[in-house]
Amino acid sequence: MTETHSTAARGDSGPETARLVASRVLDVPDFPQPGVLFKDLMPLFADGKVFREVVDGIVAYHGRDGFDVVVGIEARGFVVAAAVAYAAGVGVVPVRKAGKLPRVAHSISYALEYGEATLEVHEDAFTAGHRALVVDDVLATGGTAEATLDLVERAGGTVTGFTVLLELGFLGGRERLAPRSVHALLTV
Repeated sequence: MTETHSTAARGDSGPETARLVASRVLDVPDFPQPGVLFKDLMPLFADGKVFREVVDGIVAYHGRDGFDVVVGIEARGFVVAAAVAYAAGVGVVPVRKAGKLPRVAHSISYALEYGEATLEVHEDAFTAGHRALVVDDVLATGGTAEATLDLVERAGGTVTGFTVLLELGFLGGRERLAPRSVHALLTV
């Protein structure tokens, strides 16, 4: 494993934040399959000081009064969402893979490279006008993010922001989500 360090690190919260995130990302070659370079954010989550700084930065970027609830996308998005919600003093809503929620849920299916996936959120997760900040760990092609943003709106929430720790810019997720705004702490 090698660390993802770059003096020219870039992100929507500036180079200092981008370098901080980059300093806690490990490159894992050939995972989950040969030829893929996996960006492992677990070292960032494990470093309490850095994780707190990242979470506080997300809250500051969106403003404590800019959202009523934080939506986390399964699975690592849950880690980010819970921390941001706690820091902002608001609730957290999970968007789960199909069949994981115990009550009646809204669902949305979307295309993957090979096949289809379905995401769900409880029908009562949002009240009218509920302002939702959606967070995830990584933005790649944007399929999961696009489906989640659509699902939140279908369920009655109003998306006020979308933040990721790491954007894989070469995969075009930001363009796919346009004209929606994307806030990425680190873009590679």
